[in-house]
Amino acid sequence: MMKELDKTYSPQDNEDKIYDIWEKSGFFNPDNLPLPKEAPRYTIILPPPNITDKLHMGHAAMVAIEDLLIRYKRLSGYRSLWLPGTDHAAIATQNVVEKKLLKETGRTRHDLGREPFLAEVNKFLKTTQGEILHQMRKLGASLDWSRLAFTLDEARQRAVRRMFKDMYEAGAIYRGERIVNWCPRCHSTLADDEVEYKEEKAKLYWIKYGPFILATTRPETKLGDTAVAVHPDDERYQGWVGQEIEIPGVLGKFKVRVVADYAVDREFGTGVIKVTPAHDFTDSEIAARHGLAAKKIIDEDGRMMANCGKYSGLTTREAREAIVADMEQLGLIDHIEENYDHNGAVCYRCGSIIEPLPSQQWFVAVDKKLDRLGGRSLKEKALAVARDGSISFTPERFTKRYNDWMENLHDWCISRQIWFGHQVPVWYRGEEIYVGEKAPESEGWQQDQDTLDTWFSSSLWTFSTLGWPENFPTGGKTGDLARFHPTQVLETGYEIITLWVSRMIMMSLFALGEIPFERVYLHGMILDKEGKKMSKSKGNGVDPLVMIEKFGADATRLSIIMGFTPGNDSRFSEEKVEAKRNFVNKLWNIARYILSTGKPSAQIAAPVARTAADRWILGELDKLIRETTARLDNLEFSLAAEELHDFTWNKLADWYLEIAKIEKGKEEISLYILRNLLILWHPFIPYVTETIWQSFNDSLLMTGVWPPAAGQGEQDAATGFSLLRDVITAIRNARSENKIEPARKLEAVIYGGSRTAILKDQVELIRGLRTGLAEVKIQETGEKVASAIAIAVGEIEIYLIGAVDSAKEKERLIKERAKLEKLIAAQSGKLSNQEFISRAPQTIVAAERDKLASYQTELEKIITIISGL
Repeated sequence: MMKELDKTYSPQDNEDKIYDIWEKSGFFNPDNLPLPKEAPRYTIILPPPNITDKLHMGHAAMVAIEDLLIRYKRLSGYRSLWLPGTDHAAIATQNVVEKKLLKETGRTRHDLGREPFLAEVNKFLKTTQGEILHQMRKLGASLDWSRLAFTLDEARQRAVRRMFKDMYEAGAIYRGERIVNWCPRCHSTLADDEVEYKEEKAKLYWIKYGPFILATTRPETKLGDTAVAVHPDDERYQGWVGQEIEIPGVLGKFKVRVVADYAVDREFGTGVIKVTPAHDFTDSEIAARHGLAAKKIIDEDGRMMANCGKYSGLTTREAREAIVADMEQLGLIDHIEENYDHNGAVCYRCGSIIEPLPSQQWFVAVDKKLDRLGGRSLKEKALAVARDGSISFTPERFTKRYNDWMENLHDWCISRQIWFGHQVPVWYRGEEIYVGEKAPESEGWQQDQDTLDTWFSSSLWTFSTLGWPENFPTGGKTGDLARFHPTQVLETGYEIITLWVSRMIMMSLFALGEIPFERVYLHGMILDKEGKKMSKSKGNGVDPLVMIEKFGADATRLSIIMGFTPGNDSRFSEEKVEAKRNFVNKLWNIARYILSTGKPSAQIAAPVARTAADRWILGELDKLIRETTARLDNLEFSLAAEELHDFTWNKLADWYLEIAKIEKGKEEISLYILRNLLILWHPFIPYVTETIWQSFNDSLLMTGVWPPAAGQGEQDAATGFSLLRDVITAIRNARSENKIEPARKLEAVIYGGSRTAILKDQVELIRGLRTGLAEVKIQETGEKVASAIAIAVGEIEIYLIGAVDSAKEKERLIKERAKLEKLIAAQSGKLSNQEFISRAPQTIVAAERDKLASYQTELEKIITIISGL
């Protein structure tokens, strides 16, 4: 039964009802799709948003792009799985709950104790999880909710414990003391890529260091120095290398060794650096190469230790001021450079200053050769799959960023000194250690109190969500893991290529011996109106629900997709959403008009074209189907949307439907176009397209069939329709440029030359398509018409009679002549370029030559008309 569409489209009245129909259909679950058993699979695993707060427009971009892809593949006959989940975001969530607890009760997590505090976290996450899932549903996300996962649920805990055990037994995980990034506020380690660098103006202290003068931003760490280093090729200091020298200091004299190391930058300061192995990563590596001792002087609270004498207990900033004052009294300060540009390392979650310090932690050994990887390391294997094309990056430039990161990757510290998260699956009893998937049964064992880095659990995301390890018994993959892994696309933000993408690749290669995804699509960031990154912690994120309530989910999605290219940031603007709402309304009105003209049929084959306009629009639709398919296959979402927009508003609404009012008998073709257009638009704007579809279909558009190209081809040259559009557009432009009021009717004389027959066939359209012509005379050639507005379209001459101002007309034609001369110069330059002529297909070269000839013919006519005036 066909239902009449309302006069205006209301997202608020339709979206929730449509989503309810989709969800109840069960077709979000690929197992329920009406497809043959051998249908190809397509999988996207949703990057799990963290549970610290609701989604903002940056997350909405992720949802819109991935839903677009999964709907396109579902329509294309793929058994498409889009698997949802959320991330426990250990440090971030613990910080949020701690702040909330302190603000509301005045108590810290230590006041509560571990278990009561974790109970508070669990209450918090249930609320935010619910809000996030609601937001995704409102955006139209066709996720398979039956497979919903959480990085800290029981299935993921089993996977994490198994992975830790397997890696430990393979030698890929070890416990040891190494220098780490330490946050005194969070009281936890951070991975290298969890450290942010903030530009600041600092002081550069030039200190007298025995026989040297050297520059440092941290004079307080002098208390932990065990060496000085110079560059091996620096001739100034060759005589000092290998010597042990005595240095005067604020706590008395101490000895250091002079070493030569290529890590030293000869251009920094005097080319001499002090070496503090316990509190600087570069210094630690220098110490390892030269067998230097390390002296720890800063504790986990960011304070000077008891071995620092009178400075013990001071924060590093306090100690710096006190030590510099004492050094000045001792004459050990040469000078102080103010406003030195310095990148300060801070915690990415709380903003506290990071202290590098030695600590006993758990690490993933990225350089260790592993038998299960064929004698290669995790790093080598992860680099290989990017270099051999097994995994590709879009945009391609991010391949270099990935490779650079992996090549310089150090062992990954995975233990964190926080309470919320996966507790390290290791137990201790005296000197004994037990690593396992569950606690040992005998008494006296104590589990490691640390938790694992959030990125460790989320690095298992593509396969733990598909049933690993249960679906990976000896002999290969089973169940969902066999059907849906590797996944086809990872779509995520470029800022986490190091934090997450690289680690997922390493872990999948280790656990399964295969890549986790074939392609990585990296979207840019959605920025606020000031051009700043939207952030939950900064509070400048725009809630997509606000935009949905105001303009609808389709408009919100389309405003993100159009103009948003991979790897590039985009500013959010409410005006963009409003403009896309206007387009959604335009599509609704187009559908209402077409559906009012006739009864839709289930016809799939293209109807017979009877006129030039029919052949043109069917050819354009055929081209649109081919181009949209190619664009989506190449992940060119914005270009696909722009071409669909142009066809819908310009070619269909502004031209073909206007022609239909004149030529009549277009109902069958118009309905055929509408049916296909709704399918093409559905991945972008699913709600309005489904609502229109269901007004004349019993089936769901969501499970429709993507249209094949009908083979109509581009028929412009044969039908002459492009010529008709050029003539009508030229007449409209001439009226506008000469400020002729719309109601004023003119007469037209057209000399068509070799195109006369085509124009005579279209005379009713030339007069009827908003040209304001009362009469049109068309003949092959004739005399110039005096006191008329003259227009040249290639070889065609058009004279508009009844509204000429000779002076203004001459001025207009002179401008037109200048424009054509520029076009001819540019076209001639292109055709004189031998590289273009030799490389371009001959059909393209011939088309460019035809274009030049057309410009030259038009110019000749303009010059003749000007001389006549």
